[in-house]
Amino acid sequence: MTTLFSKIIRREIPSEIVYQDDLVTAFKDINPAAPVHILIVPNVEIATVNDVQPEHEAALGRLFTVAKKVAQELGVAEDGYRLIVNCGYDGGQEVYHLHMHLVGGRRLGPLLPRKE
Repeated sequence: MTTLFSKIIRREIPSEIVYQDDLVTAFKDINPAAPVHILIVPNVEIATVNDVQPEHEAALGRLFTVAKKVAQELGVAEDGYRLIVNCGYDGGQEVYHLHMHLVGGRRLGPLLPRKE
């Protein structure tokens, strides 16, 4: 099954790609939750974190080095940003192609409401 993200990686559908190499692609989220909201995805289809295999380590490590590079280029590295990976339905995953959200450009507050 081909995911929406795979079509973006192959440039079959339009997207604002900010970085691409042989392992990962980074592009602007079409429904941003913050002034900067980038999705960073491995070019190989991996449905969820639960599907990660040892051979995916290079691509998944690249997600973080690309996050650093993109955060610097978009001017959010110094003030800070958040990296989010959702896994499965209860984790909030909407597209079943593993991806990392890079969000920033404003104060984000707590990740989850504190239990009282």
